[in-house]
Amino acid sequence: MARDMHTRTASTALPAVAGRRRGAGVRAIPGRFPSHADLPREQVTEIQRSRLLMGAVGAIEEYGYARTTVAHITARARVSRRTFYELFDDREACLAALVGDVIALVEGELLEAGLDGLPWRERVRGGLMAILSFFDREQALARVCVVEALRGGQSMLECREEVLGRLADVLDEGHKEGPRAGECTSLTAEGLVGAAFGIVHTRLLRGDREPLTGLVGELMAMIVLPYLGPVVARSEQTRRIPQAVARAPRKPPVFAPAQADPLQGLPMRLTYRTARVLECISRQPGVSNRQVADLAGIQDPGQISKLLARLQRLGLAENGGDGHLKGAPNAWTLTPLGRQFAQQLSMSAIRRNEAA
Repeated sequence: MARDMHTRTASTALPAVAGRRRGAGVRAIPGRFPSHADLPREQVTEIQRSRLLMGAVGAIEEYGYARTTVAHITARARVSRRTFYELFDDREACLAALVGDVIALVEGELLEAGLDGLPWRERVRGGLMAILSFFDREQALARVCVVEALRGGQSMLECREEVLGRLADVLDEGHKEGPRAGECTSLTAEGLVGAAFGIVHTRLLRGDREPLTGLVGELMAMIVLPYLGPVVARSEQTRRIPQAVARAPRKPPVFAPAQADPLQGLPMRLTYRTARVLECISRQPGVSNRQVADLAGIQDPGQISKLLARLQRLGLAENGGDGHLKGAPNAWTLTPLGRQFAQQLSMSAIRRNEAA
């Protein structure tokens, strides 16, 4: 529904867009932390941000935005409260960042739909199908952005007005479709977008089981009626979805409530140093305490010893050396659980590079 809506390509996973769109109140990420392993601090910061955004989705789904607290978000994300406030000024800024990332994902869907160059009517229908298909696949994100975001503050209201305004600009291009269409004003487009938004909002609020894509025909009839007349409106109302679209492979959802978390059940939170140490051991199995400290950029020997001991107690790392003997070096490797988590960090970096 938008030539102006797809201004950037988005990945198929929320962690992929973490850090790409910064809303008001989101603090700047520090520069690269020097190390021999060349592991950018931004990578871990983006992973923490991704976990917080996913935690926000889950918390808002359970409590509603009005009752969701920062504590709810950090508990679900398994990220410290301190880290939350290093990335966001407050709960509102976190919601704004989440909505911004979802908008980027929708823009990616519109870009993939290949709408440029199509006639106005086809662009509108194709865009509407892309947006509603995304909402059907990402029901939790749709509810947060369409329903719960309206309960946010001024920044969220401004964001809503901006998005609806961009969609109205696309519909307003319909006034070029002929003499009848030429009588339509920009207010016509604004009213149509508002009406369509209201219908989708009501369906999501009620939790209807019917897919939103089933509304495409009716919504298209409503949209084209003032521009192209009742005959075209009726044809849109009964028009079938092309088989190529209906048979297209279904993408996996970005947010799934039952997504497995390698840290689930462990009494720990994801911190920058913890993630960095795990990835250092993953890259160089058999490293000693001193080598881990050097690679991770941790200068305090006592601090690295405590962190490694904690990872060992949690079953994430194991020491295969003779460090218990005086003067003998340690040799740290990751357990299967530790490797699973380190792989999660690496996949996030790959997705980030693909989205760049």
